[in-house]
Amino acid sequence: MHYDVKLPDIGEGVAEGEIVRWFVVAGQAVTEEQPLVEVMTDKASVEIPSPRTGTIATIHVAEGAMVPVGTVIVSIALEGAPVGAVPAARGAEPAAAAAAAGSAAGLVPATLAATAGPASAGARVQATPAVRVLAKQAGVALESIRGTGPGGTITADDVMRATTGAGISGATAGAGDRGAAAPADGPEERVPLRGLRRRIADHMRRSLSTAAQFTFVAECDFTPILEHRDRVRDRATAAGVKPTFLPYVFRALIEPLRRFPLLNSVLDDDTHEIVIKRYYHLGLATNTDDGLTVPILHHCDRLGLFAIARELDRLATAARAHKLKVEELQGGTFTVTSTGAHGGVLATPILHHPQVAILGVHEVKPRPAVVGGKIVIRSLGNLSLSLDHRVVDGAVGADFLYALIERLQTPESWLEARDVAAGEGA
Repeated sequence: MHYDVKLPDIGEGVAEGEIVRWFVVAGQAVTEEQPLVEVMTDKASVEIPSPRTGTIATIHVAEGAMVPVGTVIVSIALEGAPVGAVPAARGAEPAAAAAAAGSAAGLVPATLAATAGPASAGARVQATPAVRVLAKQAGVALESIRGTGPGGTITADDVMRATTGAGISGATAGAGDRGAAAPADGPEERVPLRGLRRRIADHMRRSLSTAAQFTFVAECDFTPILEHRDRVRDRATAAGVKPTFLPYVFRALIEPLRRFPLLNSVLDDDTHEIVIKRYYHLGLATNTDDGLTVPILHHCDRLGLFAIARELDRLATAARAHKLKVEELQGGTFTVTSTGAHGGVLATPILHHPQVAILGVHEVKPRPAVVGGKIVIRSLGNLSLSLDHRVVDGAVGADFLYALIERLQTPESWLEARDVAAGEGA
């Protein structure tokens, strides 16, 4: 008896998902709740657990494929059922279907020994399509390579090592035998654009092609914030937080967003309406191994400085570990992105569509400044504000940014006792 696992309804209007990565192979024993596959939607990256205990009979969908909700993606043979009873591909011949599905997804039956050396005659080579293309271009026989990936999978690095070890030049070796010359400048690697990286690409293209984007830049003196941070360092340590510049920025943003509500809005292109948000769900653009993601700090206006620092750290850590919940990626009204210590002078952030504003925080370092008619050294950094000109005029954007800078340069005028309290709600 087999159990068909379908792509579940993840909610929030998600109609399809991309199969990013399989964690199992055909023939592998699985237990209930064991992760089967990583799926990327417009809202989040999620892992689909096994609903049953059994053995993977068939993987129906290759990595990189987009499938609608409700599609059967994998079949599990329950205890006592034959593993190979379900064809791997709809309409394929049963004898060849499992091989076709395994090759398409870079997966093979578990009978291939994980510690095997070069593949023996008749054994299936375990490699993704991208690695197969790379090997073909390099003139390397996959059957001659020992795979170092999971379960003996041959990786791109394995192919490159084999290329170097064999002394193969990209222009000659093996090309004649395989009917295709390798690139003139040496081997190339084709990396599928999938998962979060594909979503980012689609999102950025849509943002740039939809909004009339422009960026306004101004300098901010962060010296008062550094001085305040020094004064509250002991209390911050006691509270278990390390306040960087970002918690101050998030905390300072609330009042300017209230004064200039157009910047805390989205543009509904279908109804041609500006939707002004009367709540403050601020996003933090976070760099991860898979690309940029934007977790949301909900109701930022209800939190003090230390609480914001604690929550930003938690969200960034969860994003990099792929542990964000779906709701932690939804509902953002305004986004902040930081280029960090190596951020250069400035950058032009791209709007997190359909939001109409995004703030870039750039490198802060000692620079000469004129204070009271004298040249002194201050900790200066640039802030760049990208806006949708269809909604926000340049003058409004400038007024907003200068209002934010005024607050950042006078933190003692608006920070309260609750901001530096050790409690969770502070």
